[in-house]
Amino acid sequence: MNGAESLVATLVDRGVDICFANPGTSEMHFLAALENPRMRSVLCLFEGVATGAADGWYRMKDTPASTLLHLGPGLANGLANIHNAKRASSGMVNIIGEHSVSHLKYDPPLQSDIEGLARPLSHWVRRADSADTIAWDTANAVAKASEHPGQIATLILPGDTSWQQAGSAELPPAAKPRRKVPDAARVAHVAQVLRSGEPALIILANKATRGVALLRAGQVAAATGARLGSQFFTARIERGAGRTPIERIPYAVPQAQAFLKGFKHLITVETREPVAFFAYPDKPSLMKAEGTLVHPLVEADEDSELAFDMLLEALGQRGVAPKLQPRIETPVPSGALTPTSIAHALAAAIPENAIVVDESLTTGRESMGLTVGARPHDLINNMGGSIGYSTPVATGAALACPDRRVFCMVGDGSAMYTIQSLWTQARENLNIVTIVFANRIYQILRGEFDNVGAGEPGQRANDMLRLDRPTLDFVALAKGMGVPGRAVTNADEFNKALAEAVAEPGPRLIEVVM
Repeated sequence: MNGAESLVATLVDRGVDICFANPGTSEMHFLAALENPRMRSVLCLFEGVATGAADGWYRMKDTPASTLLHLGPGLANGLANIHNAKRASSGMVNIIGEHSVSHLKYDPPLQSDIEGLARPLSHWVRRADSADTIAWDTANAVAKASEHPGQIATLILPGDTSWQQAGSAELPPAAKPRRKVPDAARVAHVAQVLRSGEPALIILANKATRGVALLRAGQVAAATGARLGSQFFTARIERGAGRTPIERIPYAVPQAQAFLKGFKHLITVETREPVAFFAYPDKPSLMKAEGTLVHPLVEADEDSELAFDMLLEALGQRGVAPKLQPRIETPVPSGALTPTSIAHALAAAIPENAIVVDESLTTGRESMGLTVGARPHDLINNMGGSIGYSTPVATGAALACPDRRVFCMVGDGSAMYTIQSLWTQARENLNIVTIVFANRIYQILRGEFDNVGAGEPGQRANDMLRLDRPTLDFVALAKGMGVPGRAVTNADEFNKALAEAVAEPGPRLIEVVM
C-alpha cells in the first residue's frame, strides 16, 4: 500500500466516503487510489465547484466530504467556496497535491506557498511528509473537520509521499464529536430575561435552526411570547408547514433596524448579534436599536438542543406545545413575472422534503418569506457572501440526499461563476432544478451603488453593471453541458416548467427572463 492508498483507506475508515476532485499530475497516485470501492469520486470541472459541493454535502449530512485540488493554484481557485463553507461552519477535508520534495528545490513553475494560501481559511493545515505517517495525519484531519462547529482541514500531499510505500498504519483513537454543555448560569440568566415579559427575539443559527433544537425553541417561544428569528443568511433551516417558523432579519440596514426596533432583548444561539453585511455612509454596522441588550444563550461550539432543554426546565415549561407553521395554499399565479408571482409559483411547486438552495439575491431577497407556508423543506443560504456558491452547493446536497428534489435559485450574474456545476449534475444524473433569474444586469450592485452614496452612475459605471452585448443564453449553456432547459417569460410558463421539472428525474434548468 502506497501513501495515497493509505490516505484514501483512512478517509473511508473514518467516515469520509466521497471525494470531489479536480486532479492534476501531482495527484495521479491519489487518483489511482480512488479505485477503493468504498470511496465515491465525483469529477468537477473547476475547483470552486469541488469545494462548494463539499460544503453542500456537509450541510445535509453533518459529516465532512473530501476534495482533491491541484497544487497552490488549484487551491486558490477553490478558496471562494472554502470561505463560504467556513462561514457556514461546514467541515471538509481538502487534499492539496504538491510537488515531490526533491523537485521543489528547482522552483518549478507551479510551485507556491500552499500553506500560506490555506491558513487564512483553514482551521488545521498539515504537510504529509512521510508515507508512514500519512494515515495518522489523515485521521487527524477528519477528526478536525468533524468537530462542532465544522472545521476546514487541509492536508498537503507531496508526490513522493503519495507514491512511496506506507508502513503499518498507526492511528489515533476515533472519537465521536461532542458538543460542549452550555453554561448553567447563562441559561438561568436568559430564563430571567424571558420571565420579565419584555420584548425578546431569540436569534437561531447553525444546528439550532433544525431538528429537535428548533422544536424546543418553538416551545420556548410558545411559553414566553418571545419571537424566533434568524440572520438573513443561514447555513440550513428546516421550514415550511408543520415546522417551527422563524422570522428572517432583513438584509438592508434600514429594514433591519425597523425590524429590530421593538425588541428590548436579543438572545443569540450559535451566532452573534446582527451586523450589516457592508459599511454604508451614515448607517450603523450594528443594527439593534439603542438600549437593546444582547444575551448569549449558546456559543458556537455548544449544544443548542441541550440548552433549550435546560431553558425549558428553568422556565418550568417542558410540556408546552410549540407553535407550528400551517400550510398556506398560495394561488397558482398567472400573468407577469414579479418577485411575488415567482414566490407564489415556488410555494405551490416545492415538493415535500425538497432542498432549496437560494442565491437569488435581488429577486428572492424580499419575497422568500412568501414560501414559508409551502410543504416542509430545507432552505440553504450563502453565509460567506462569495458569489457562485449555489450551483456547487446544490450539487453536493443532491449527492448527499439522492431521494430528495433540489431547487437551486440563482441570478444570471452569480450563475456564471460556477456554471460548470451543470456538467457534474448531468454526469451524476442529479435531481436538481436550477432556476436562473435573468434580468441581464448585476441588479444587486445597481442598488448598492445608491446605498453607498456614490451618486448617479455614469455611462461607464452602468456599462460595468450590465450583462448584455452579448446576452447570455442559459438554455444553450445548459444544453451544452447535458442539462435540458427552457426559458420562460411569464408566470403561466414558469408554473408549467416547474411542474415538468419536478415530474422528471435528473437535472433541469429554467431560465426566468425578467
